[in-house]
Amino acid sequence: MKKQSDKIEPYYPEKCPVIRALDILGGKWRLAIIWELSRFESMRYNELKRHLVGITNIMLTRSLKALEQHRLVTRKKYCGTSPHVEYSITESCKYILPALEIINEWGKARVKENSID
Repeated sequence: MKKQSDKIEPYYPEKCPVIRALDILGGKWRLAIIWELSRFESMRYNELKRHLVGITNIMLTRSLKALEQHRLVTRKKYCGTSPHVEYSITESCKYILPALEIINEWGKARVKENSID
């Protein structure tokens, strides 16, 4: 058993995988973006924005860029008669989905509990 006087080394993101994961996925919108993109093969920017009620253009753009940098989301640019951009989750990101499904079920249970009160 450790004594209180023993020096406790703080956890740093590079040393603790949970903190590192939360650093990457943190933020109000990142998990919501991943969740919405997981429901579709790919989505255009405005389509994704319509699914995320309350998100601003700046926040969506910043969140998508951050997710791209961490290789969780891909951005595909289409040139042609109607140029557009589509976003989709990567294979690496698909490993997160079982955890999000558990969180989704937990959230449903909380909503149900609150509606009983």
